[in-house]
Amino acid sequence: MKIIKEFKQFISKGNIVELAVAVIIGAAFGNIISSLVDDIVTPLLLSPALSAAGVSEIEKLTFGMVKYGNFLAAIIKFITIAIVLFVIVKMMTRFQKRAEINNVEPSSTDQLLKEIRDELRSNRG
Repeated sequence: MKIIKEFKQFISKGNIVELAVAVIIGAAFGNIISSLVDDIVTPLLLSPALSAAGVSEIEKLTFGMVKYGNFLAAIIKFITIAIVLFVIVKMMTRFQKRAEINNVEPSSTDQLLKEIRDELRSNRG
């Protein structure tokens, strides 16, 4: 019974739910990147190279029994995912820094000066 209780506590933690959501979103993101590479990058950028090699799809590039086209497609997908994630992380970091700058608490000296200013203003009127 103790193991079931521990398992319930483990599952109910927020980290597990966040991880599950991240995995699902990551799978969907992988499909988007695959479509980007297969449907846009390959036809637009790689068509001349593929036509010179005499194939219509990068996955069909072979050297004997070695299907190096699949490997090239995987490398292109990996690089595309890495670039997109880099841009996303860069943007998130920029937004977090802006939020931290806006949420900075005034120092004790600044707070004291504000209190003195407010007191002086209230004594004038």
